[in-house]
Amino acid sequence: MSAILFALFCVLSALGVPLAIALGLAAVATLLVFTPMPLDLLTQTMFSSMNSFLLVAVPLFILVGAVMERGRVAERIFDFAESMVGWLPGGLGHVNVLSSVIFSGVSGSSVADIASVGAIEIKAMERHGFPKGYAVGMTLCTATLSSIIPPSILIVIAGSIANVSIGTLLVAGLVPGLFIAFAFLVFNHFYSVRYGYNPPSPFNFRMVVVTGLRAILPMLTPLILIIGIASGVFTPTEAAAIAVLYVLVLGVLVYRTIPLAEVPEILVSTARISGTILFIAATSQIAAWVFTYEGLPNTLTAILGGMNLGPTTGLLVIFVFLLLIGIFMEAIPAMFILIPVLMPTVTALGIDPIHFLIITVMTLTLGLVTPPVGVCLFAAAQVSGMSVDEVVKGSLAPMTVLTLAIFALVLFPVLTLGPLHLLGLY
Repeated sequence: MSAILFALFCVLSALGVPLAIALGLAAVATLLVFTPMPLDLLTQTMFSSMNSFLLVAVPLFILVGAVMERGRVAERIFDFAESMVGWLPGGLGHVNVLSSVIFSGVSGSSVADIASVGAIEIKAMERHGFPKGYAVGMTLCTATLSSIIPPSILIVIAGSIANVSIGTLLVAGLVPGLFIAFAFLVFNHFYSVRYGYNPPSPFNFRMVVVTGLRAILPMLTPLILIIGIASGVFTPTEAAAIAVLYVLVLGVLVYRTIPLAEVPEILVSTARISGTILFIAATSQIAAWVFTYEGLPNTLTAILGGMNLGPTTGLLVIFVFLLLIGIFMEAIPAMFILIPVLMPTVTALGIDPIHFLIITVMTLTLGLVTPPVGVCLFAAAQVSGMSVDEVVKGSLAPMTVLTLAIFALVLFPVLTLGPLHLLGLY
């Protein structure tokens, strides 16, 4: 049953059927043929999967990113990042990384990163002598930080699927995200020094202060969220609502870059994106029911358990599996399908669930930048005016850095779990 469902899903997706509909049709067809389950129970299953207070955070964080993007805060963030690290060897490459780190704490969306600050980063790197392919490749890969550093939409979804503390999971993504950013900085330094790109300009403390003051209000967004969630003052869903109110005040009243007349359009756009994600969540519950009915999680647990794998080796096997899945399937449907299947195996192997979920999110984000379904890949091609093949070629080196950094995080769970223990959150 599971194999037939997956095969039907792949065929329908290849024919251009939207992912949510393809997944739903494949699951319903499999149920009708192989089980006596009444169809009216399917609608109840779909509804119950959406009846979750935690999932309310998803459209709210999407709205935060949309307001920040429309409010044109990317320029403020980029200018501050440039004043901070633009004077170093390979400065504009470092600026690319740092601005993505800051923007990721504001938007929570990799696509929003490319659509807003990405265009600025590419033009600035080109202007300072970097090859366009390298500039686009770095921009594409650093955009994945928005899917890892809180408030990551993917982490919120992963936590709601696995029924673990989303607040703990969001905080757990911070250090791994910064570790990946550091790996990009090291790579860019040696690359720039080797090829002589972007000689350093003098450090200007005054510019740091001026640009920092211009960017300080949007940069407070992740600080408010992390402190509030970590201290237990509010839940992740309440944090998302507070963030929406905060960024609306910034865009409409403080910076006045968003006319009130544009707010309904932003809400409609957010509703469309959220509807797509949540519809995938609903239809994936039917697929998850099929997998459970057939005993796929138990079968997978028995297979991996029979291999006598330890936690680290087991997670490495799962990492390679997710790496392959992410190439052919988008991150959100992959999480809805795979996390319920893999969680029993993870528990049986002694793998920490928080570490597993963070690795899952990070690994599946690679699918955002790889063909044939990489959403960020196509966004980068559109923003840069390059072909997809050219973007892929320019992304090979930074993509390798990203993969190796995730591999290191698999081997050293202390980078994920250590900060949680220090803060007393886990």
